[in-house]
Amino acid sequence: MLKIGDKAPDFKLKDETGREISLSSLRGKRVVIYFYPKDDTPGCTKEACSIRDVYDDILEAGAVVIGISKDNARSHERFKRKYNLPFYLLSDPENKVIEQYGAWQEKKMFGKTYMGIARITYIVDEEGIVKKVYIKVKPETHGGELLTDLRNI
Repeated sequence: MLKIGDKAPDFKLKDETGREISLSSLRGKRVVIYFYPKDDTPGCTKEACSIRDVYDDILEAGAVVIGISKDNARSHERFKRKYNLPFYLLSDPENKVIEQYGAWQEKKMFGKTYMGIARITYIVDEEGIVKKVYIKVKPETHGGELLTDLRNI
């Protein structure tokens, strides 16, 4: 997992339209990068909607938002349309960026251990440096938490 002060690794992933988005193309803006397990599941929907609900304020605070999961472009497109999500949702089907950012972790559910995507979020500054790391995300309140921190960093 990355730490505060680390240089955020650059990446190029495709959004729901097939457009390639890179972290370096957003240089000069603060970027919220959040990793989530799966489109249109209860926790991921709550998290995405909490960010959506404060997205205009996040933009005013000088930041953009990128959500990353293993879901494909079609799944992202449906998820964005269903919940009116205004930010980037990028597909990482090969798990490369998810692993680079430390979001591929061992998880436990119902007594079983498996590997999956942990809810981890980073705030990256205009020069590509990690300024904040969230490792225990509460989906319902994450958007407000991000906005508060963006205003104070």
